[in-house]
Amino acid sequence: MRQSSLVGRSRRRRQPRTTDSRHGGPIAANLLREKPLVTQIDQIWVTDITYIPTQEGFLYVAALLDLHSRRIVGWACGDNLETTLCTRALTNALRHRRPTSKLIHHSDRGVQYASLEYRQSLLKAGLTRSMSRKGNCYDNAFIESFWSTLKTECTARTTFVKRADAEFAIFDYIETFYNPIRLHSSLNYRSPRDFENAPPEPTTSSRKRLNKNSLASSSNRYN
Repeated sequence: MRQSSLVGRSRRRRQPRTTDSRHGGPIAANLLREKPLVTQIDQIWVTDITYIPTQEGFLYVAALLDLHSRRIVGWACGDNLETTLCTRALTNALRHRRPTSKLIHHSDRGVQYASLEYRQSLLKAGLTRSMSRKGNCYDNAFIESFWSTLKTECTARTTFVKRADAEFAIFDYIETFYNPIRLHSSLNYRSPRDFENAPPEPTTSSRKRLNKNSLASSSNRYN
């Protein structure tokens, strides 16, 4: 092969599909389409699923992010994409936050979020469902941006042998760095935890409106 200038072509690794919207479950209205003002914590949570490759196979991660403080309020890991992955992340968030019934829970149209099990969990907690428009990545841009940040700063340069190794790295990143320490320009260079613990600002300058520019540029908010 070398003499003939031939190079072997490696097979591209299978990329799992974390969003399957081909289902008959009920789709909720997109409440973020009206660009609501985000003025306090536990007003809007956005959620999504991603995956981390390991030598054992993929580790799937579900997380919920508070849109006001950018804090990861709940997350869970698993070896499959069953609905229980998402319900465990939601349970984790509810255990730590105890939000009011006015909270908007926004997700994509994935089968996990449209399932009866997950809808019942939201109903029991009194949360209001909201879902992205079909094929529109901007509606959930903030949690997508978090995934990009997590992979860039935590997992991209590491080859994990076991899923447990990847899960521990994610725990360490979220709980000991991202939430309590990592600075965000959109939070006046404070961490999510410090932003939540700070006294409320006397003006409306901290209010965030979900306009097209903020959604499209959300990936830059973590730089």
